[in-house]
Amino acid sequence: MNSMIAGLIIRRVGIMLVSLVIVAFAVFAATELLPGDVAQILLGQSATPEAVAGLRKAMHLDQPAILRFGHWLGGLVTGDFGRSYANNRDVADLISGRLVNSLKLGAVTTLFSVPLSLFLGVTAAMFRGSFYDRLVSVFTVTVISVPEFMVATLAVLIFAVYLGWLPALSFANEVHGLGELLRVYAMPVITLSFVVSAQMIRMTRAAVIDTINTPYVEMALLKGATRRRMVMRHALPNALGPIANAMALSLSYLLGGVIIVETIFNYPGVAKLMVDAVATRDLPLIQTCAMLFCLSYLLLILIADVVAIASNPRLRQ
Repeated sequence: MNSMIAGLIIRRVGIMLVSLVIVAFAVFAATELLPGDVAQILLGQSATPEAVAGLRKAMHLDQPAILRFGHWLGGLVTGDFGRSYANNRDVADLISGRLVNSLKLGAVTTLFSVPLSLFLGVTAAMFRGSFYDRLVSVFTVTVISVPEFMVATLAVLIFAVYLGWLPALSFANEVHGLGELLRVYAMPVITLSFVVSAQMIRMTRAAVIDTINTPYVEMALLKGATRRRMVMRHALPNALGPIANAMALSLSYLLGGVIIVETIFNYPGVAKLMVDAVATRDLPLIQTCAMLFCLSYLLLILIADVVAIASNPRLRQ
């Protein structure tokens, strides 16, 4: 790795850290704008004003917002995410078990959707203009047009209610074998794959076609290279940067789609925990969950940038 590549990667990391600070301020400000008094919600409508004021003081809600933001940001840096208002437990303890479940769901979805999307995108580019290419294009446009909550609802109605093949609710702790793994994750993974695969297929196809149209790839074709060799040996390696960006942007849709999927299927993940925290105005839990989603998105973009930089032959020379 030369100094230019190292400098570009360090710059990307610095941009990510600055973005995290900005996002932290935005998340804190957004949670402050949530309607309702946290202390009043926790104590109930019959609580006296003195009790509400005492609870607000105990939770430091009587302090200025800028002081609470500084204390919260310092806790994030040191790994102290605070205590949950509703459960009176450390936020880290509440998230740790749920985070494992969300990572499992994301990993299974990635293992299923990424190879399928790359295969369809690359092969559609290889046979551009054919019936197969048009069929893939129609499929992707159709999938993009259907929102994930409709896909999840239709999956529950068809496979759980009418056919009875799959459970309507997905509990990650019920997985003890391959059969149970397929039953638990089938509908959530299919729903999330609809969210990420269509965009990934279209962007991968576009990236490979742009590389195929370059002069050096056309020269390889004129020299007698087969279409498969032209794509696999010449076009695809030089399209890794755009494809990595396409994968990162597509997988980032998981962060939004997983909230809907975990809610509909009652999957015990971080997104479902965040939705429950919003209902109880549990601000430390909401803020930490939101920062986890933002950090995941920024890490995906950072990895895509690093792959694009490292795969650029002009920077490696």
